[in-house]
Amino acid sequence: MCRNIRPLNNFEPPATKDEVTAAALQYVRKVAGTTKPSQANEAVFYEAVREIAHLTQHLLEDLVTTAPPKDREVEAARAKARAQLRYGT
Repeated sequence: MCRNIRPLNNFEPPATKDEVTAAALQYVRKVAGTTKPSQANEAVFYEAVREIAHLTQHLLEDLVTTAPPKDREVEAARAKARAQLRYGT
């Protein structure tokens, strides 16, 4: 899994369209093996991003959980603490 793709499910407030699109872009970049498509592949590249973002949004809307929603700020603080332990900065 690409490290730049963040979990988007079960957050309050829910993931934004921009977050979903960013995750889709990272996924397509990883699968395609490129960060910027050639002119010949540009249309299919960005069409894949749009389709994956659309499907991801539906997935997030349809997933069911009994866990309480996570707080973005709390999760960010935990990630920062883990990074400090890991990298010592």
